[in-house]
Parts: sequence; C-alpha cells; structure tokens
Amino acid sequence: MTDTYVIDQMISAKAIAARIEALAREIETRFAGTDKLVVVGLLRGSFVFIADLVRELDLPVEVDFLEASSYGNSMESSREVRILKDLRGEIHGRDVLVVEDIVDTGHTLHHVIRLLQSREPARLETIALLDKPARREVDVKATWTGFEIPDAFVVGYGIDYAQRNRNLPYIGTVRFIEGP
Repeated sequence: MTDTYVIDQMISAKAIAARIEALAREIETRFAGTDKLVVVGLLRGSFVFIADLVRELDLPVEVDFLEASSYGNSMESSREVRILKDLRGEIHGRDVLVVEDIVDTGHTLHHVIRLLQSREPARLETIALLDKPARREVDVKATWTGFEIPDAFVVGYGIDYAQRNRNLPYIGTVRFIEGP
C-alpha cells in the first residue's frame, strides 16, 4: 500500500464542538448527583475528544486512561485486543464513563467494557465520537455517539493513520493515490 494520500474533510471542527456540547448535557443528566465521575479515555485516539468533553462537563470528574490496541499501524483491526496501559485508579463502586474515539468492528470496546465491568463500578456508560456500524463484528453499541459514519478510513481529531494526522481539527476521510 502506498503512503501517498489526501484527506477530504468529513466532519468540521465546528460540528464536532457543537455535538460535544450537546452530548455533555446528556451525560450531566445521566450522572446528576454523582460524587465524582471517572472518565476513562481509551488511548491514543480519544485524547482530543476526552479533553474537549471533560471541559464541557459540569460535573466533578476524575480522568484516567486505558490503552488498548487492535490496530497497530494497520488500517484493519487484528481483532485481538491487547491492553497496553491499564488504569491507575480504582473504579470499584464508582461511576465510570468510557470515552472511545471510534467504534468500528466493536472488538476493542467490547473487550474494555467486559474488563471494566469485572471491576464492579457503580455505573458504566460509554461514549464514542464516531460509530461505523457497517463494520461491526461484535454486538456492542456506545451509550452515546457523536456521529455515525459510513465505512471509510478516517483521521483527525486524535485519530491517526500510522501515527500521523491526529492533530487535524476535523474528521477527514483518507483517499489513497496510486503512484507511478
């Protein structure tokens, strides 16, 4: 596969910001009265999303991270989920919100939910910026979804291709160009 590609904007930075604001209001309603919401970001793709989301939440929050991988530098999921970095804090008896960048095949989110549920949180909800239901292989759905997208390879807003393009302020589709 060639590394020559262009990126076409799919979802603007303005649309992302507006959607995050709306999602934050829904999350506040669901977790009203919590003494502290543990917001668990799935690294690395969710780091931009989680930063913007927690700034919008009018709740007491604690942020922790879990790094799970099923892609490596590939465009296709290996379907084997590996935990590369576990949580630092305890979630037993606590309210937890898992923040995912994109639900594609569903293997990563399914694995993470099972892992975290085994630690007996009081409540466990999930949010994904992007949902790609056409690619789903596991029956899993986030509690909240920012945008449902078609089966296209996307980058930007924290999501990468081979560790590039995370810094784009929008979500874009990758279109490869065949070279000579």
